[in-house]
Parts: sequence; C-alpha cells; structure tokens
Amino acid sequence: MHWKILALSFALAGSLFAQTTPAPATTSAKHPFTFEEMMKLKRVGAPVPSPDGKWVVFDAVDVDLEANTKISHLWIVPAAGGEARRLNQTPNHEERPRFSPDGKRLIWISKATAPTQIWMSNFTPESGGLDGQPHQVTNISTGADGAIWTPDGKNIVFVSSVYPEAKDDVENKKRDEEIEKSKVKAKIFTKLLYRHWTSYTEHKRSHIFAVSADADGSQPNSARDLTPGDHDVPPFNLGGQDMYAVSPDNQELAYTSNIDEVEATSTNNEIFIVPMAGGTPKKISTSPGNDNTPVYSPDGDHIAWRSMARPGFEADKESLIIYQRKLGQSRNATINFDRSVGSIAWTPDSKGICFTAEDHGEAPIWVLLMDGKPPKQVSRLHADDLVFSKDGNSLFFSRVSIGAPSEIARLDVAETPKTSNLAPVAVTHMNDALLSQIDMQPMESFTFPGANNENVEGFIIRPPGFDSTKKYPLKFLIHGGPQGAWGNSWTYRWNAELFAATGNYVVVMINFHGSTGYGQKFTDSISGDWGGKPYEDLMKGLDYVEKTYPFIDKTREAALGASYGGYMANWVLGHTDRFKCIVSHDGVFNTESAYGTTEELWFNEWEFKGPPWKNRELYRKFSPHLFAEKFKTPTLVVHGQLDFRLDVSEGFQLFTTLQRLKVPSKMLYFPDEGHWVLKPQNSRLWWKTVNDWVDQWCSR
Repeated sequence: MHWKILALSFALAGSLFAQTTPAPATTSAKHPFTFEEMMKLKRVGAPVPSPDGKWVVFDAVDVDLEANTKISHLWIVPAAGGEARRLNQTPNHEERPRFSPDGKRLIWISKATAPTQIWMSNFTPESGGLDGQPHQVTNISTGADGAIWTPDGKNIVFVSSVYPEAKDDVENKKRDEEIEKSKVKAKIFTKLLYRHWTSYTEHKRSHIFAVSADADGSQPNSARDLTPGDHDVPPFNLGGQDMYAVSPDNQELAYTSNIDEVEATSTNNEIFIVPMAGGTPKKISTSPGNDNTPVYSPDGDHIAWRSMARPGFEADKESLIIYQRKLGQSRNATINFDRSVGSIAWTPDSKGICFTAEDHGEAPIWVLLMDGKPPKQVSRLHADDLVFSKDGNSLFFSRVSIGAPSEIARLDVAETPKTSNLAPVAVTHMNDALLSQIDMQPMESFTFPGANNENVEGFIIRPPGFDSTKKYPLKFLIHGGPQGAWGNSWTYRWNAELFAATGNYVVVMINFHGSTGYGQKFTDSISGDWGGKPYEDLMKGLDYVEKTYPFIDKTREAALGASYGGYMANWVLGHTDRFKCIVSHDGVFNTESAYGTTEELWFNEWEFKGPPWKNRELYRKFSPHLFAEKFKTPTLVVHGQLDFRLDVSEGFQLFTTLQRLKVPSKMLYFPDEGHWVLKPQNSRLWWKTVNDWVDQWCSR
C-alpha cells in the first residue's frame, strides 16, 4: 500500500460522470430543468463495498409524485463501475444494507412490517445476488434501525427507542398499546426537551441493542440492551456517520450520548465505551462541547472521533480526536487545521485517516497520516460517506455537484500514479440519462470586499439558454444555519438550478460572515451579530453583482430565504426596499418569542449570548418585529406546524403583521411538515407557490 500518494493534491477531470449509454440519434436540444424531472431523479445512498472488493451495494430512493410516496430500494453495482441493478425485487421500503464481515450475508432495514425490522439474506459474491429467501432477523415491538455487524459476524448491533424504565419488550409493547388505545391524548411534561424536531419524545429513549446474527423473527425477546438508562444512545441527529461502533476484537462498544441534566441547553455529547458483555460505561472524551461518531482503527489500537471545544455551540470547529486505547490518552490531530472535519474513514492499515472538510463551497477529501504532519487535500470535489475497500486499494464515497445529485465514485490508491492528476472514477450512473437532457448551467464563483473589508465569496448561476444581450430578473437566495454555506452541492429543497430554470432567472448566493468553509473565525463572526455583518455582506454582494453583470435587471429582484435565511428575509423587510418581493420560510420574526417556543435552547442562548432576561438588549437589537413600521415589500410567508426548531407562531406573527400593515402578503401553511418540506406533493405546492409569487412581482 503506497499511502504517499494521498499526500498529493491533484486536479479533477472535467466530467467524472459522463453518460455511458449512447444518446439516441434523434436527441433533441437540452431543455430547462423542471420540478417533475427533479422528482424522477434517484436519490442514491452511501456506498457499501463487499469484503471481496467486487461489488458495491447501496440504497436509492424513488419518488412517486402522484402516490405522494418515497420508497427506497436496494441496488448493486460492480466496484469497477458499470450497470447497476435492483438487488431485491420487492415493493417494500428497504435501506441501509450492510455486508457481513465474510461477505456471505447481507442485512438491511425493511418496512415490510411496521415498525421497521432488520432483514437478512445470504449473498453470492460470484454473481452478486441474494441467495435464497430473505428472512426477518428482529421482532422487537419498538422497531430496529441503524444495524451494523460485529467484526466477528456473530452479532448485529442496532438502535431502538424504548421506555427506559421498561424491563423488557413485553412491557414496552404494553405501554405503547395503552397509549394508542387511550381516548385521552393529553401529555404531561416535567422537564425540557419534551419535543424535538418534528415529534414529541413520548418519554422514550434510543438505546443500542445486540442480537445474534442467527436470530429470526420468531424470537421477539432475543435482543439485549447494551445501553440501559434514562439517556439517548445515540442522541438525536439528522443523518450522517454512525454515532457508535464495535471494537475489532468484538469486546467493546463505543457510543455517543449526552448525560447532562438539561439536554435542551446542552451540546455536550460524550464518547463512552462499555463491554459488549455488559458493564459500567466509561467516558473517554474530555471536551465540554460536542464529541461524536467514534470509529475504531482496524488494528484496534485507536479510536477516532469528531469533537467541538466549546459547550453550547452547535457550529464550533469539528476537530479530529485520536484516542490511544492502551494508554487512555487522546490528542487533537487537527488542532492547526482551520476547517471542520466531516465524514471520517481509517485506512485499512491503520496508518492514516481520510476525511472530508468544507472549503470554499466544496467538501474535498483530505488525508491525515499518523506521522504528526498536517492534513493534505487529495481530491477537490464535494464528497461524503467515505469508506475503504477491505484491501485498501479503493476509497469509495458519495459525490454531488450543483448540477447532479449524489452518485457513488471511488479513488484508486493501490499504486503511486505517474502524475499527480489522479482523478475519481464514477461507479454509478443512476441519473445520467435524465440529466443529459437538461440544460444545467455552471455555477460561477466571485469574490468581493464585504464587512470589515474582508473577502466574501458568492456564486451566480445564469438561466438556461442564456443570452448576454438580454436583461434577467434575479432570485437572491439566503442560506440557513446560520452557520451553513452555498456551494457545489445538490439539494431537493432549495435547488439553485431549478430556481434559475423556472421563469428564467439569474440566481445569486452569498456566503456571508458566519458561513462555513472559510475558517472558524469567519464562522464565529455571526454570533451576537445576526443583523450586522451578514446583512452588510448581502447588500454589498448584491451591489457587486449589479455592477459586474450587466444582464441583471436590478428593478426585478427577489430575496428568498429559509431558517436563518427566513430570519434575514424578515430583517431585509425592515431595512431596505430594494427588492420587488420577499419569500420568508420558517424564519425568526420575534427573537424573544422564538426563544420561548424552540426546543434546542442552546442555539438561541449561544447566538444571543444568554436567555432574553439576561441579555434582552441584544435580542431586541436584532429582532425583525421591532422594525415592522418599515415593512413595505410584498412578502410570501411559509411555515410548517411541525417545525419545533422555529415554531409556526413565528410565521403567524409575521403574516398577521403584514396583513394589518396592508402590505401585499400571502401565507403558505403546512399542517404536516416541519422545518423542511419533505412530502412530494407538498414540495410541488411549495415550488409552485414560491415561484408564482416571485413571477407575480418580478416578471414583466
């Protein structure tokens, strides 16, 4: 294994996902992107290479717009690349496939039953197919998710949400049935974090269980709780890398949990280890901030995880911690690396770690060798879900761009290349045929002096069929977070290509102060200054594009934002009349009421330097509702009833204020959506309503 090549920073090939199927002879000219086409795209999941290195299994979601459903199926593709095919021809929702260590069995999570359970089938490496009839492994009343194998292949570890005081599954089932049958639906709360994201906690806790790999659905009580107690293991997360792992010798479980008394004000996730045979957990992390996603080195000598230093701050720098198990000592391996570590993967020889980290609109792959030297960038693209083949010859990952959703690619790292231009190789081509027909416009970067005269990056996308002699209206998108960023990535909810194609608009996106990927100091600069530097950056960025790109019609500009972007849309509403219309989705309108109705109190207390009664001046300084007398711009308000991050009352307050001021306004209310609009037909209504509103005020 020649890992020295991973210290090289190489250029990417121009197009890594070229279409493999010849286009028909009657191919017509490319056409603008449509919402219906976006819904036809397959949503490819993370790569799962087979232990023999021949295959990659993955899940992919199909959207049925008319049925208003999203269904995931299992797929398989040769690791060398080629045609992908369905692995299991069933109508069931199936996701998260995982090979047994010997490659002869495959497990996945299935909705063949309700709740979800783990299913298994034998796997034939020679043909890359399932062997025999799949069977149900778990039969736990609270459902099974997040399944992984123990390294010896004898057990399967999974997650289930249970009543912490229940002694077994029989008691869990009884309590669930009692609640379901009760005619009283009232709830009693005795502590905070009684609801989170889109649901009430119902007094349950996520726990990690282990079950024999030889179990079947006829054994309902065969699973063993490895993390009993009144704490979530793992804590709530919105996807990404697993927050637990089993040691290579099968003797130990490492997991993430938050045991602070008031979880609503705490980001203090910690890393614990506990014997697989049972015992008292031991905390091995030391940071008062968020520690998460433990990963054992293949040789078992180390555990790596991501760590934030500051308590209460959910967007602090994610450092890479390496813990030496024998000595019980840890070190910060990226202390001098000013980017946040994302997906992490040990090299199979345990001599290095590859990881992703946001940087100027991309999420490149980096390598950190165990020699104490700084990380080196090895591939500049937007990557995630890193995983090595067992032999270490290939690094598989998910790749997205502004013009294409996730596909699986790989880096071949077995031999030192003759040049430094080693490029990723496409493994899947699930969406090439459809995308080849669409006029996707490239994303261009620009830089301008923003607040404090510091460089700020922005991006522009021109409309399909662009004509430089024409004038185009502008959609000015404002990202959320606020510690987030626009970049060369894909989204189904705020898709810049679709915004540009619908009605022929120029799309501009600014990574204002507070954005990620430009160093932690830049990210920190928004806290306590929500309406300050970010607003200045946005207005200076808009000034810049108006002067630089003569095809922009500055008399027809719309501002659109969600989450923090919704807050900023509300702030813009009270501070400038330069936009013809505004779209405010799930935004803060009244900073003080937003504090009292959110669930994650640590967020507001960090961003506004404490609760309102201790720092009321800062809350009021940057509260959009106090500038209502200046509201003039026509505004569309969007909010979901199940949004517990930013309560729906914020949207109602804004709409009520606009109506009483007689400002042209409309509200799109979703009773069945949270912070994100996810149901297919709701998404269709969202896109139509938003774009129709902008067209109403900005089209000629």
